Amino acid sequence: MRDLLARTVDLRTGSPDEKRKEIRDYFLKTWAIDELLYTQLKSDEVFYHRGDPLRHIILFYLGHTAVFFINKLYLAGIIDRRINPKFESTFAIGVDEMSWDDLDNNHYDWPPVAEVRTYRDEAKRAILGVIESKPLELPIGWESPFWIIMMGIEHERIHLETSSVLIRQLPLELVRPGLFGERCLSAGDAPENGLIPVSGGVVRLGKPLDYPLYGWDNEYGNHQEEISDFRAAKYLTSNGEFLSFVEAGGYETARYWTDEGWRWRNYREATMPLFWRKEENGYRLRLVAEEIGMPWNWPVEVNYLEAKAFCNWKSEVTGKSYRLPTEAEWYRLHKVACLSDLPEWGTAPGNIGLEHFASPSPVDLFEQGGFFDVVGNVWQWTETPITGFPGFRVHPLYDDFSTPTFDGKHNLIKGGSWISTGNEATLHARYAFRRHFYQHAGFRYIESDAPLKIEQADYLTEEDVTLSCEQNWGEAPDGQSNFAVTLGRLAAELLPDHPDAPILDLNADTGRLAFELARNFHDVTALDFTARMIRVPIQLQEQGYVRYTMKDEGELVFYRDIVLADYGLSETREHILFMQADAMNLKPIFSGYDMIIVPNLLEELGDPLLFLADIHTRVNENGYLLLASSYEWDRKRTPRDKWPGGFKRDGEPVSSLDGIREVLATHFALYRAPEEITFTLKKSTRTREQRRVQLTIWKKNGK
Repeated sequence: MRDLLARTVDLRTGSPDEKRKEIRDYFLKTWAIDELLYTQLKSDEVFYHRGDPLRHIILFYLGHTAVFFINKLYLAGIIDRRINPKFESTFAIGVDEMSWDDLDNNHYDWPPVAEVRTYRDEAKRAILGVIESKPLELPIGWESPFWIIMMGIEHERIHLETSSVLIRQLPLELVRPGLFGERCLSAGDAPENGLIPVSGGVVRLGKPLDYPLYGWDNEYGNHQEEISDFRAAKYLTSNGEFLSFVEAGGYETARYWTDEGWRWRNYREATMPLFWRKEENGYRLRLVAEEIGMPWNWPVEVNYLEAKAFCNWKSEVTGKSYRLPTEAEWYRLHKVACLSDLPEWGTAPGNIGLEHFASPSPVDLFEQGGFFDVVGNVWQWTETPITGFPGFRVHPLYDDFSTPTFDGKHNLIKGGSWISTGNEATLHARYAFRRHFYQHAGFRYIESDAPLKIEQADYLTEEDVTLSCEQNWGEAPDGQSNFAVTLGRLAAELLPDHPDAPILDLNADTGRLAFELARNFHDVTALDFTARMIRVPIQLQEQGYVRYTMKDEGELVFYRDIVLADYGLSETREHILFMQADAMNLKPIFSGYDMIIVPNLLEELGDPLLFLADIHTRVNENGYLLLASSYEWDRKRTPRDKWPGGFKRDGEPVSSLDGIREVLATHFALYRAPEEITFTLKKSTRTREQRRVQLTIWKKNGK
């Protein structure tokens, strides 16, 4: 396996030819080590098992990493065709238990493993074709095709780790050991932990835009935080140290747990860490593909809720204040330990990147500036829920990487683990998981009397999201009706007294239309391509309110609250299913609707002609299709030959309505005359943009 090890690439220095070869090598090694991971499954049948009930079957992840490349390259216009549209929908979304993740196995027609492997081979050839043929200029930035290639590579390296955790949760009889590196053979009694003073000060967080390594969007920005002096544990908390909490009845004592933690503990009926096994003659530890006698000097691997309960127990029995470090305090530890970032490493300074072991190792093996395992061995839970730094902006091609986790429910883990490679092994890496999730993660506790400061972004600030919130939920100018309200009323008029009619909103945006539809219909599905949009109505559905900022003037903003009850929409919110989906490549389950509404979407699609040619397959006989569009075709987004109209053909003008009619004519008839609707988009206190769309209603032909 050592031949497959590689570190992430410097994207700013060297020659283009050298960099192309370096990225190609990095891609090939990433692809190969990902596939090597799955050789630990005893047979292909195991791919259809779930490691975790809140995750997909294992097969999803084999397909997902390849599909991710193709979907992003296609979305960016770097490739002009898909390989397998069905696969590129089936394996696209569903990895973090989000409200819009579809984890219902009944909704999937999982293909044979051999077909997924064949797809991976085809995808690999396509990706190599991009690497070998596209122009490469240094430095490589967000706009470069090679940034998207690096995005796919680093995404696959994340799943190298997360998929190993899922394999670790499979029954032992379904896996086989010894095929993925060599585990650490050193084990013994746990060392006695101690505390080392750490001075406080100002900590600066955030990655410069010109940093030479690939970064996820949440790493960039500029945040400054002042922290107080604290004392930090010399070692990560070992299995032996955690045993004291278990034997003290920690899992049976509610006062040690947060409310969230105690609910989880009762739901899982947990009595010890997930990977521990208790037998008559003692404890054992489950690794990825084998069980071994308990190595008491290895780090304990737990979720945040268990780590927090341990700290609360330790505080009670000692009379001192113990907790987990914040993200800023971990950065302070990193500096005190005099650690450099990955490009400056010779040999990895800790058990990280698969450079030393394919398993955890003793907590007292890798010293780093007086501490041990500030980086490496297992990830370390922090007290910090992830949010964006000031200056954060989402990468438009992967908006569901960061923003869905900015919900206060995902805590940061820092430092990396034995299997953290690529970006995961870098200083600025910011990964966050739900507090009940398991990764290869443990914790280091600190002692501090300073009040815990948690920075949370209560207000949405991303401009495209806040503008949508204002358009959907703000007051309409005098003389105008809210666009979503207008469409909702029209839908009710078209299907009066049909509350059970299934309705599809195919551009959910920030949700107003879906909620308006739910007043009259009990089966509303609302889809949107972007996670940063769809999370707004989901939050409204779950907690009843959302907060956002709007530009006033200059650097001034004002603050808005959307309270669902104020609109009279609370009582019917359960009538809606919000999901993230690509309108150009919908799953088969999104079919059988009596009405599909497509508001302001056609002009956003890469191929509206193909979309229109296929939409009849999703509408019931005598069902309705409502299209609202400005017909503002943009060559950068929609190739000229995919426009329905807005051009001359044989010297004669072809309107977009003419072109749409041509495509729909076989299955639909125009139900009534087109209607022009005007609405105003408020951009700031004194800046407004008036838009006009054409609304057409089509009725599907019956047999």
